[in-house]
Amino acid sequence: MSATLSSSISALKPGTRARPRLLILEPDLAVLDYLRSTLEHKYELVLFSDEQTLLDRLDQGDAPDMLLLALHVHRDTMPLLTHVRCSKPNLPVVVLSCSADLNDLEMVIRLGVRAIVMKPFLGSDVERAVEEHLQVVEKKETVDTLREVPLNETHSFVRASKRMRDLESQAALVAKADIPILILGESGTGKEILALYTHKMSSRANKTFLKVNCAAVPGDLLESELFGYEQGAFTGAVKTKPGKFEICTGGTIFLDEIGEMPALLQAKLLQVLQDGTFMRLGSRSPMKVDVRVIAATNINMKEAMANKSFREDLYYRLNGFTLNLPPLRERKDEIPVLCEYFMRKGARRYGREVLPFSQALLDCLEAHNWPGNLRELENVVNRYLVLGDEQAIIDELQPAATVNAAPEAASGEVPSGNGLKAMVKNLKGEAEALAIARVLEGVAWNRKAAANDLRISYKALLYKIKQYDLSPPTRA
Repeated sequence: MSATLSSSISALKPGTRARPRLLILEPDLAVLDYLRSTLEHKYELVLFSDEQTLLDRLDQGDAPDMLLLALHVHRDTMPLLTHVRCSKPNLPVVVLSCSADLNDLEMVIRLGVRAIVMKPFLGSDVERAVEEHLQVVEKKETVDTLREVPLNETHSFVRASKRMRDLESQAALVAKADIPILILGESGTGKEILALYTHKMSSRANKTFLKVNCAAVPGDLLESELFGYEQGAFTGAVKTKPGKFEICTGGTIFLDEIGEMPALLQAKLLQVLQDGTFMRLGSRSPMKVDVRVIAATNINMKEAMANKSFREDLYYRLNGFTLNLPPLRERKDEIPVLCEYFMRKGARRYGREVLPFSQALLDCLEAHNWPGNLRELENVVNRYLVLGDEQAIIDELQPAATVNAAPEAASGEVPSGNGLKAMVKNLKGEAEALAIARVLEGVAWNRKAAANDLRISYKALLYKIKQYDLSPPTRA
């Protein structure tokens, strides 16, 4: 059989749209023939069993609609894929792979392939992947536009920039590989939303998604929270209780702030990731579960491993694939879209009419540095919705760059970074302290209610109260 095999093309009637043209590289001639018989009824096919022949065809200026590229264990196809992505950056690529090696999967995902079809496959699997991603190409956005994917009653995945569109594509693709995922990003960037989106794009979408905040649960309780306990395991254990892993079997568990997990539990989690087994507290019988783990943290994991506060072997088990969420200050072009989304969400929650955003307010929002990221932006939008005073929001955001800077420059003092005075003069201090104090007063200093309204953890609120030296008003 020759290195290149072109399928016959049936005559088209005048005005009929040409069938999509697929280039297929598969060194295994039996598989190549199977793909031909499966796809030739719907697509124009050009078949290759030799890499160089394919490259020559592409270098001649061929512009196919899609490339199907086979990966083989004993053949390094990465240079070819890299060459294709560099020479034809807009050519959709679907990979056919018999390898579940995490390094290979991570590499092809990073190189922007549209889908991975694992061997052995059915013809319908390949046809479905081709059809799905050809439709995406036909509808491809020429500019960055809003995409809002509802995830549940209260959360949606929202993006409006190329950087986030690329992240969305990576998450959707790695979701189907069913490997552990580590999400890195600053506090408030939306790591939980990305985890939930990944779950919804996976084969476990109809199963349970459970979140556990490793920093919010005391270390001595976190083990029983995750793995459960037997009756009599400790004082107060009056009956057997299943843990989150048990409840979540078949689904996805999201371990937020994984960097705060105690060392003892890290070893137990490593065992679950290795063989899917664990034991309840007080039990001698191991249990087996099928749970996908998505972990997230805002700490520097390399530094944590160097300091021995996080196990290196656990890190590499969790890091089947890493998704890095950029801070809001690096995607300010999304602020107008995010403001509209948070406004609609807040209006439904508080039963209020949607308010418009003037250009002056948008300019002020885009000029702000957003140390609190999306969480801070949502809080600001909610305050605007409740107060209805645009100027108050502008005044609240501007002092960070103007009013606070003036006394500092005039006095010539350099904040030492120690104490309240230095902290309230940073870019967010005064505005954030005022906002937190208003919310606390509005709920009569019920800290749990305030944390819920501010959409931050209870632990984070206590830290802010201490940081800004806030206290309830004295009563006569």
